[in-house]
Amino acid sequence: MKSRNSLRALLGSILFAICYGVLTGFTGLLAPVLAWVLPPSWRQPVLNVHNHILLFLFRVVVGVKIEVIGRENLPAKNQPVVLAANHQSEWETYLLQVLKTPISTVLKQELLSIPFFGWGLKMVQPIAIDRSKRAGALKQILKQGKERIQAGRSVLIFPEGTRTIPGKERDFNKGAAMLAASTKTPILPVVHNAGHVWPGRTWRRYPGTITVVIGSLIDVEGKDTNQIHEEMETWMRETMRKHP
Repeated sequence: MKSRNSLRALLGSILFAICYGVLTGFTGLLAPVLAWVLPPSWRQPVLNVHNHILLFLFRVVVGVKIEVIGRENLPAKNQPVVLAANHQSEWETYLLQVLKTPISTVLKQELLSIPFFGWGLKMVQPIAIDRSKRAGALKQILKQGKERIQAGRSVLIFPEGTRTIPGKERDFNKGAAMLAASTKTPILPVVHNAGHVWPGRTWRRYPGTITVVIGSLIDVEGKDTNQIHEEMETWMRETMRKHP
């Protein structure tokens, strides 16, 4: 595509990379102080200021339009959910933090060791797992996920487990369905195609349109883990194919 190789795209990528680095560094330096002085209930809203600014800069600097379908499916603020989303880039990790607040993200523990970036992540009570120990990681998700939900927080899980290139399919793990079944918490499925404009493993960002589709809540009452997982996966895969 011509727009991906244009001077506008190149300059937008450079400027956004600078903004991203400065903003992340500033927030990372501030995070330990905020975590010390702020009560837990204030930490996510304060960190979301960073997320809102970053999302705004990405739209304006890079030239990206956002189309959200199904916003009416978002539950009340005080209703925790297991939010299941596909994972293509860093972009959705920022969007989903502000889409359903407060929320704890299941992520690989190495991310917390990244200077500045990881310091900010610690503020929002993530569930940091060791992906090399699958059995232990699942127990941790179920234990800490239940604790977060009982505290009124939603839990964000990427069933693919890692970032996936747009158009490619990975097996979905059953962590989201197991947590939803064990806590009697509905699943909120979300699908997007952000990987086209914010791809992984490169500093380049591209103009374009991101489509985000928010599905209806998946009720778990009277269903076992397999039924919940199948309903969630079917909707997500069909929707990803409609919005590649």
